[in-house]
Amino acid sequence: MTTNGTKIALITGASRGVGRSMAIALARKGVDVIGTYHSNRDEADATAAAIAALGRRAVMLRLDTGDVSGFAAFAEEVRQALQVVWRRHSFDFLVNNAGIGINTPFTETTEAVFDRLMNINLKGVFFLTQTMLPLIEDGGRIVNLSSGLARFSLPGYAAYAAMKGGVEVLTRYLAKELGPRGIAVNTVAPGAIETDFGGGAVRDNQQVNAFIASVTALGRPGQPEDIGPAVASLLMEENRWINAQRIEISGGMFV
Repeated sequence: MTTNGTKIALITGASRGVGRSMAIALARKGVDVIGTYHSNRDEADATAAAIAALGRRAVMLRLDTGDVSGFAAFAEEVRQALQVVWRRHSFDFLVNNAGIGINTPFTETTEAVFDRLMNINLKGVFFLTQTMLPLIEDGGRIVNLSSGLARFSLPGYAAYAAMKGGVEVLTRYLAKELGPRGIAVNTVAPGAIETDFGGGAVRDNQQVNAFIASVTALGRPGQPEDIGPAVASLLMEENRWINAQRIEISGGMFV
């Protein structure tokens, strides 16, 4: 059960970009955070410090979301953190945020590229959620990250978008199967965001940046801070009846 009303969110890829924005936005709403990072401990520590500055608790754990064989050990680390830091046996929110983007034409996409995208963006989401289910509180929430590219098409993202399409279908099935436990499951699909994702093209390439602005109703690419607070709001009790939905947060790309 939740202790003293404090909620806990597990966010993958919480050390930077959109994941960091989510973690900080949730902390501002009084939520404690267990975050994961892949390799950069300094960025993870900076996120934890930002959360602590808001008066919330944070634990950052290393996880390769593309390596299913490590999930059982990771779950044990989460169990230990819950018991030591929070005196709890469960957490409330799971946000499957970690992912990679690779731009390569369909005709040039190798099996190795395909498998890497699948392992991190789809297989990892499927099996990490499965592994974490015993630790998610009944009545909790799950948010899976998709992409605007699952709705509209841009050359070079066939494999990436196919994985995100799979995540959107998975979300609906999870909502159906976890409904008896009162767990709501939704997809959030960001548009193009100015981060280091995909090599930072949207942020650093002026031509790409200008193109995104030209096809977005609000006239600019997104910022991490456009996504984090929206996800935090979706997890709050006032949005408890939103379930099995795909919510695009893109400023109106290709409308």
